[in-house]
Amino acid sequence: MVVAVLPPNLTLMALGRLDLAMYTMAGSLCALYAHQLPYAARARALAWVVLGMLSGVAVALVTASLTDSAAVLVLVGALLAAAQKTLTDATRIGPPGPVIFAFISSASLFVPQTLGQVPAHLGLAAAAGVWAWLVGMAPGLVRPHGPERRATARALHAAAAYARTRGTEEGHEAARAAAAAAVHAAWQTLLATGARSEPRRALERLVVRAEVALAAPTDTDHALLRTWARDLRGNGPVPAVAPLPADDELLGVEAELAEPRTPLLRRLGPLWPLALRTALGCALAGWASLALGVGRPYWALVTAASLYQANIASTWSRAVQRVVGNVLGVLLFAAVAPLAHLGQAALVLCCVAFNFGAEALIARNYWLGSVCVTPMALLITEFTGYTEPGGLMADRVVDTLVGALVGFVAAVAVTNRRAGDRVGAALDTVERARERAARVLAARHPEPGALESARRALTAALVDLRATVDAAAGEWWQRALPQERVVAAEQSGHRTLAATVRRQQGPRTSEGTPA
Repeated sequence: MVVAVLPPNLTLMALGRLDLAMYTMAGSLCALYAHQLPYAARARALAWVVLGMLSGVAVALVTASLTDSAAVLVLVGALLAAAQKTLTDATRIGPPGPVIFAFISSASLFVPQTLGQVPAHLGLAAAAGVWAWLVGMAPGLVRPHGPERRATARALHAAAAYARTRGTEEGHEAARAAAAAAVHAAWQTLLATGARSEPRRALERLVVRAEVALAAPTDTDHALLRTWARDLRGNGPVPAVAPLPADDELLGVEAELAEPRTPLLRRLGPLWPLALRTALGCALAGWASLALGVGRPYWALVTAASLYQANIASTWSRAVQRVVGNVLGVLLFAAVAPLAHLGQAALVLCCVAFNFGAEALIARNYWLGSVCVTPMALLITEFTGYTEPGGLMADRVVDTLVGALVGFVAAVAVTNRRAGDRVGAALDTVERARERAARVLAARHPEPGALESARRALTAALVDLRATVDAAAGEWWQRALPQERVVAAEQSGHRTLAATVRRQQGPRTSEGTPA
């Protein structure tokens, strides 16, 4: 991230136009995204991230040039935040999610602007975005399978931690949940790679071993799992493992991937309550900040947008973390402000240092990452000219408290009560489709086309189940999702898909070709 931010800022400083750094930061911050994706998928994802960032900034700048009504600017910022939250969830772009988009577009709304300046400012953001794309893709030249290897290693480590509990020790449920999440993340990374190369097939077999550890922890050698995970570091060969019956699931995964993906519009449908919640919470937070006379209401808006998590306990926890992190970050800003005000070079270097700290910490510990994000955001406002630190700090604290309170109230007020029902219905559909495919497989002489029809129906049901579970996971109010049943349904469904594929391929010769 430092490499993405520093060159554009140093270039502007050399030109004496550090006041334009807000626009280059819009493009540079795109480098925060898609780190979990393989490089082929990362190239596409980062391109869409840059385009999404430019779209939000364009709307914000044009709006700022047409009106100076703070209430209208807050409303537009809230609508943008809702759209950004919905799209990032629907596309599953991953951390840092919509917060960076919301921060940049909301801040851009409150920068004085004319229509004639918009193209040049967008050009700066686009140039920095292209640089961020190149920075994000550069590690692929050295370690082309790095993201897949890291995701698989994390799955093996988590599975080993669960296997060590033997499924009976204190804390084994938490360990199992963590391992299941890591395995799911590994599959998501591997499924995004496209063509199934031999290194990817070897990594898939290792992920299957992690799944076996989840199913039978007492029969698993957790030390061996850790050894495999350690061997995935660097660019050495992927550990070779002996085949298991569970490897049949890989054919099922391959068959599922051959099916068209769920269209984006269909994935957006179940997310409208989340969009409503975000728009309402952000608008009310911004207007409340305006009513209190705060000069930068977009901070309250962004705080509200950052809160929404999987359940009310997590949402409350995120609100507390946000408040604590921001208050400590404000105190840290007070300590470094005299240094940052020594000159533009000091200002840029301080901002970059906090940027590095935020990227390193926020995925591991949100409140600690917020301690770095807050002074970075405050320093960015200094690019257009130094301001009195006391007023800036007071505005930030007030906006944080207002945004956290109003955002949490909106999370309680707006719910999606049908999300849990959709998961149950999707599970029933998968189980019926699997049973139908099993009956066709058991028949000696199935009707023409019956096997292909059953396979496609099961594939579609599995794809829909995954999309439904991902959407429902963000609802705080409902009973716990039936994760065990979901995992079992997906595993049995993939194995049944594997059986249908083998049946369609027919008997094979020793060389692996159809007889």
